[in-house]
Amino acid sequence: MGSSYVESLGDVEEHVFRSQYSPVPIPDNVTLPEYVLQNAELYADKVAFVDAVTGKQVTYGDVVRDVKRFSKALRSLGLRKGHVVIVLLPNVVEYAIVALGIMAAGGVFSGANPASHVSEIKKQKESADAKIFVTDATNYQKVKGLEVPVIVVGDEVVEGGMNWKKLIEAAERGGGDFSKEPVEQNDLCAMPFSSGTTGMSKGVMLTHRNLVANLCSTLFSVTREMEGKVTTLGLIPFFHIYGITGICCATLRSKGKVVVMGRFELKKFLNALITHEVTFAPIVPPIILSLVKNPIVDGFDLTKLKLQAVMTAAAPLAPELLNAFQHKFPGVSVHEAYGLTEHSCITLTLATKGLGSVHKNSVGFILPNLEVKFIDPDTGRSLPRNTPGELCVRSQCVMQGYYKQVDETAHTIDKNGWLHTGDVGFIDDEENVFIIDRIKELIKYKGFQVAPAELEAILLSHSSVEDAAVVPIPDEDAGEIPGASVVLIPGAKESEEDIMNYVANNAANYKKVRVVHFVESIPKSPSGKIMRRLIKDKMIQKIKTTSSTKSQNV
Repeated sequence: MGSSYVESLGDVEEHVFRSQYSPVPIPDNVTLPEYVLQNAELYADKVAFVDAVTGKQVTYGDVVRDVKRFSKALRSLGLRKGHVVIVLLPNVVEYAIVALGIMAAGGVFSGANPASHVSEIKKQKESADAKIFVTDATNYQKVKGLEVPVIVVGDEVVEGGMNWKKLIEAAERGGGDFSKEPVEQNDLCAMPFSSGTTGMSKGVMLTHRNLVANLCSTLFSVTREMEGKVTTLGLIPFFHIYGITGICCATLRSKGKVVVMGRFELKKFLNALITHEVTFAPIVPPIILSLVKNPIVDGFDLTKLKLQAVMTAAAPLAPELLNAFQHKFPGVSVHEAYGLTEHSCITLTLATKGLGSVHKNSVGFILPNLEVKFIDPDTGRSLPRNTPGELCVRSQCVMQGYYKQVDETAHTIDKNGWLHTGDVGFIDDEENVFIIDRIKELIKYKGFQVAPAELEAILLSHSSVEDAAVVPIPDEDAGEIPGASVVLIPGAKESEEDIMNYVANNAANYKKVRVVHFVESIPKSPSGKIMRRLIKDKMIQKIKTTSSTKSQNV
């Protein structure tokens, strides 16, 4: 059983929960590139990254050689310890070499979404004090005016940019790296920008130790026999911290292969799973929705799949969706994970015990080396089992803080080192952690708290509903009421009223959805999170328009 203990702090009892698994050692004095590439030379000819569509591949030998070469090239360009390099690339086979090369040089890797607008990229450059950009020919236009050197990955030579291949080849020919400063485990190595759960996007400062510690915790169950045997799908964007650590670094550490995909298209996705014999696929809930509901899937011979597990994070999976997925893909276990940029992974479900048929909506157990508590957001008191509160975590993975945001950092990490996640959840008697919702997203209906995720799960269980999002709509009497934007399957006959009645028959009275709008699609971020603010604004706008039309017609 997981250990939970009650500490006495003055008069306040602390309910703190730890993993049911023994602590795992974290090696000292090793950087993230050294840790993930340990013993890589024994696998020199093994493919580390392969492009799902073009078949272009990079071996472990290439990775080791090019991380060294790129690191040296960056130093020769004047990169010094602590300098930030922004990488604006889609998922490509060279991505991890770029990121690890930056870290090995003492630099700080900061991923950016290639779909970003020029103004967003400029903002990230200024917020991070970035010294260099790494991009490709397609995205070069977005960064060429930002007055920092630009390295261009790919075969095309771009005027004004430095060609990556020429750069690393020149580094190979050049003399010794005299300016190299030793890189310590407590130096920063990554600065992802958090999607700004509290408004503006902020640079999250992570050290080599933060990420090594995180890999030690998440990979604790990978045995020696499994080394070299995993083929992971690299579809989740590598500019996300999960993409670079949870997919690239974790797979490199266990000497597996990453099948790299630039973007999701259902046919290419299924082809990649079958052709490249993918065994582990981290994906987002909207993809699970497509796999379950899209008729394209039926055109594939699913018996050819070698898939053993999929993993989903970013948003809770509706239990009905999970059932439908397991029915269609009976041999594939579903892991759910929970984490955030400021900490990386916190909980994980493992498919060891015939995967939690009992606890389908749990995000799993606490990982080794972590401490977790649930607090009353109003009083700050920690709460016992089965009592929902804000999840707080303490471990060696907690970020150093937000870059140049002292107040925001103090608001997030308290003086005892607890990171306050802003998520509401609880732990049950069997060590399963459940996340109910974000504190900020809970709908306050007449003083009752309503979790959008719970109502979305009910809506998705309706056979005519393809997708749904629930948001708070301001209301004079109730404060807020739950409003739903719903995508119906083609040919569905239900009215808005029918959908509202369906929820009313499956939820407590105060949780009823009181407004339903049918929409073409639900806007989501690249990581699969519902863009609630956008939906809320659209719904409020539509309500205003309808009510003003009605009042004119009266």
